[in-house]
Amino acid sequence: MAFVKWEIKGIQVSHCNCNVGCPCQFNALPTHGNCCAYMFMQIDTGHFGKVKLDGARWGRLYAWPGPIHKGGGTAMTILDETSSAEQRHAIDTIARGDETDPGTLITQVFSTVLSSTQPTQVRRIDLAINPRKRTARVQVADVIDSSVESIRNPVTGAPHRVSVNLPHGFEYRKAEFLTGKARTAPGPIRLEFDGTHAHIARVHWNTHGVAG
Repeated sequence: MAFVKWEIKGIQVSHCNCNVGCPCQFNALPTHGNCCAYMFMQIDTGHFGKVKLDGARWGRLYAWPGPIHKGGGTAMTILDETSSAEQRHAIDTIARGDETDPGTLITQVFSTVLSSTQPTQVRRIDLAINPRKRTARVQVADVIDSSVESIRNPVTGAPHRVSVNLPHGFEYRKAEFLTGKARTAPGPIRLEFDGTHAHIARVHWNTHGVAG
């Protein structure tokens, strides 16, 4: 069966419970033995079939009882309240990893290691990602409050810049590694980060995975 053709370009912030640097980025085991994280994205341009996705915002919360590849995870998608019904269906489909070549994109790969999916939430997403300043802020009322900034030199306090290239990565090709804090409201997925790993990246995804 042929997939619906889709493509999105935008910028994302991801944040997890691992130490800064995140061993998972290098195929190593997670810092604390388990993985939990969020990802939020601003789509600059995009489409899902004939549905335009320009300007849409969305995110997802994840939690696993152990390393991601061991499975048993839970996920919950959040869609911005300004999106149309057609956009919500399209983004929810992408977030679930549907209509995507197997093994080529983080959403599709993660779909194979989830045991449950919480109902999708439609909320106002306040999202600000500044790649020049290497900062990000995510606020969703009654869901999550998070801020991300540069890693700091422990002696001088100066920003410590780290960029990582993953030529064959299934999430991004290049990312700025950062750190931050996050807390979720009581709910099915609890996240509480303080000085843990985060990264921001410009992404280009489509039906066939990471395009650039």
